[in-house]
Amino acid sequence: MKICIFLIIFLFPFPVFANECVILLHGLARTASSMNKMEQRLLKEDYKVVNVDYPSRKYEIEELSTLAIEKGLEGCKTYKPTKTHFVTHSLGGILIRQYLTKHKIEKLGRTVMLGPPNNGSEAVDKLKNIPGYKFINGPAGMQLGTGVQSIPQSLGEADFEVGIIAGTHSINLFLSMLIPSTDDGKVSIESAHLKNEKDFMDVPVSHPFLMKNDQVIENVIRFIRYGKFIKLLSN
Repeated sequence: MKICIFLIIFLFPFPVFANECVILLHGLARTASSMNKMEQRLLKEDYKVVNVDYPSRKYEIEELSTLAIEKGLEGCKTYKPTKTHFVTHSLGGILIRQYLTKHKIEKLGRTVMLGPPNNGSEAVDKLKNIPGYKFINGPAGMQLGTGVQSIPQSLGEADFEVGIIAGTHSINLFLSMLIPSTDDGKVSIESAHLKNEKDFMDVPVSHPFLMKNDQVIENVIRFIRYGKFIKLLSN
């Protein structure tokens, strides 16, 4: 009997038997399609996946967090998951932080944030008063600075298990000139950090492509499964 159990575990290792759901949250002014590659890779690893599409340019962060995350949780509910994980890009990371200040998520697993402006963005400070900025980025985009109206800076430290991947390569030299340290074209490494983060790594990838980079995706899977990054990438 023991031998049979061993053979079953060996031939069908975890997480095949796991019923874990991963909620994907895209960034500002993006759509769920930007997370398609991440979704397909997670599905291959036998995770259930809910790739949430939400109107990131229409509402403020407080309303977006409820709308997007409850949509994701409702989608996961179908699978009756043993754990619910999150993978977020940019603004998506702020949405989960905001949501957890007011709600508890049952069976919350791990969260991986890609390029999150956890301490706000200096670029937003300089651009938010320029005509057209709010039209392009919406009310949430106005809340992502580092000043007194910064939502990210008001949310406090992490009280959930989170790993963060920050980019160090920029394809937007204009925005990078507005950020006073190493950045991915929109968010600096310093801004991406979050107090009580479990793991952190920086990668030579620009902000718009973090969620599509193969090695980043492998690290996302690694953290969800084991709570640590592989850290194979280097600048």
